[in-house]
Order: sequence, then structure tokens, then C-alpha cells
Amino acid sequence: MNIPVETKPALWGIAGGAVAAAIIGFTWGGWVTGSTAEANAVQRSNAAVVVALAPLCVEKFQRGADVPGTLAALKKAGSWSQGDYIEKGGWAALPGSNSPQQLAAVAKACAVLLAGA
Repeated sequence: MNIPVETKPALWGIAGGAVAAAIIGFTWGGWVTGSTAEANAVQRSNAAVVVALAPLCVEKFQRGADVPGTLAALKKAGSWSQGDYIEKGGWAALPGSNSPQQLAAVAKACAVLLAGA
């Protein structure tokens, strides 16, 4: 079987083009692997859960006993410990927040909303 002389440069061009397309696609084209896409989806869904549950935490806090006193204690606490204050008070424990990381994120978002009010 005789292969034409022009075939070898064409095959090298195809291989080089495929490599260049992969490099450009992953670098600038926004291509990601399946595991990266999965990690991004999990991160976005966790953020959406926090955004959805933080207002419920605020409402639960505002329906509690001695709201002015607990709000003053929350504002008196340092910003780094306000999430812990909300979490220990039980206001962040809501249905759907199963993981400790998610509970802490909801508590921190709740504290930010309450401290700003």
C-alpha cells in the first residue's frame, strides 16, 4: 500500500490542530472536566440553599423571646462570632440544612442580615 507524500503533513496538521484546540478550549474557552463541573454545581447549589434559608433563620430569630435583648447581644458579639451565636441559639437549624458546613453558612448569613437590620 502506497501512502501519498502529502498525507504525512496533513496528519501532523490534524494532530497539531487538535492539541491547539484542546489547549485553547481549556485555557480560554471555558471548557472544564466533569469533576470540576460537578464541584461547581455543588458549590452553587449550597450557595442557593444558604440564600433561601437565611431569611427563614431571620424570621425564626425575630419570633423568639426577648428579641431586642438577643439582637443587642448579637450586635455586641464580634463579627467573627456572630454566626456561632446564631448557631448556638438554634435559629439556624432549619429543615434542609443537613451538613455542619451548610448550617454554619446559614448561621453566618443570618447573622449578617440581622446585624445589618
